[in-house]
Amino acid sequence: MRMKTPASLVLLLAASAPSLIAEIETTSFFYKDGAAMLEGFVAYDTTVKGPRPGVLVVHDWTGLQDYAKARATQLAELGYVAVAADIYGKGVRPTDPKECAVQAGTYRSDLPLLRRRVLLGLEQLKAQPGVDAARLGAIGYCFGGTCVLELARSGADVRGVVTFHGGLGTTKPAGAGVVKAAILVCHGAADEHVNKEVPAFKAEMEKAKARMTFITYEDAKHGFTKPGPAYQARADKESWEAMRKFFAGLFEK
Repeated sequence: MRMKTPASLVLLLAASAPSLIAEIETTSFFYKDGAAMLEGFVAYDTTVKGPRPGVLVVHDWTGLQDYAKARATQLAELGYVAVAADIYGKGVRPTDPKECAVQAGTYRSDLPLLRRRVLLGLEQLKAQPGVDAARLGAIGYCFGGTCVLELARSGADVRGVVTFHGGLGTTKPAGAGVVKAAILVCHGAADEHVNKEVPAFKAEMEKAKARMTFITYEDAKHGFTKPGPAYQARADKESWEAMRKFFAGLFEK
């Protein structure tokens, strides 16, 4: 069912895009991985005509909830078609940290499954009306950041991926020349969960000859873009602007 974006869905974050004359429409839809039902979300500006870039959004460890949908809506305000993928499956929306850790751990420990779910989300993005399949990107938050890096490591044909305070480690490091996407890492200097993974990740990217930009935000903790105890307005705003410029450059025809 096609609907106007509920006001409650659009987060008034410091990182929001400048006000634009836009008519944003959003739709929830279903797709499958075998017998598993997945529920995606698409946002786009009806005033933008002709083919435009598409950006995949991958949720954090809480699953596809309002935060990822709001980020997809912000991307639509920038003129992109944005699809928020569902890695966990329809109705799997954990709230307790222990439950979140179990869900995220299930996919981190099974990278073929994780990569397949992300690629399925990418296929949903390509299938959206108005998407220029030659200009695709992906972003992810925390667990979703891990997911988009795995998308890049798999050699997927996307122009760029952006990870916001995402995990950087992997059991399937990228081979030389496999990574096609440019990579932007937005990392918090005070991220105790991820800091230990930074040296090996940088060495992996260098060995793989990947095009990678690594930005560190002073005093920013894990989850610095999401409202809550770790939120840091400056790092949120600056990382969103870095993403905006990154994609603007990559998507130039």
